[in-house]
Amino acid sequence: MKTVTLIAAAAENNALGKDNDLLWHLPDDFKRFKLLTTGHPILMGRKTFESFPKPLPNRTHIIITRDKNYTTDFENCIVVHSLEDALSAGTLLHDDVFIIGGGEIYALGLEKATHIELTRVHANFEADAFFPDFDKNRWKLIKETYHPKDEKHDYDFTYMTYQLKI
Repeated sequence: MKTVTLIAAAAENNALGKDNDLLWHLPDDFKRFKLLTTGHPILMGRKTFESFPKPLPNRTHIIITRDKNYTTDFENCIVVHSLEDALSAGTLLHDDVFIIGGGEIYALGLEKATHIELTRVHANFEADAFFPDFDKNRWKLIKETYHPKDEKHDYDFTYMTYQLKI
């Protein structure tokens, strides 16, 4: 069975980022993101892709853009022009694909997702990109792990795994 997972870290007010950058530095969340997405296609909008210094290793990047002339010289990158094309390309490569942002792509992907891996950062932030509200009645919380703030993490956060109710 193919899975489509939205994976994100979002504040209590669903803030994701501002000026194409993250609002916090959570090393353990980065490790979890790497663990979950390595070896899988990752789907993202162009701005999210361009926020990386270079493509993430061991993952095929599927970049969604309206710009028909957009290209990249990086290997393991596919440029498409719709979420549907991104999902088609991703599921040809692997049964499990991850949608990694940004806000507009998450909103489009919510209707196609089977799972959500949400790191809920327990604070509110000013932002210009937000994770979409989702109907908790359609989703079952299947795992939850709390992580307190510490010397490496300025905020408390909780890993939350949701599965679409059938």
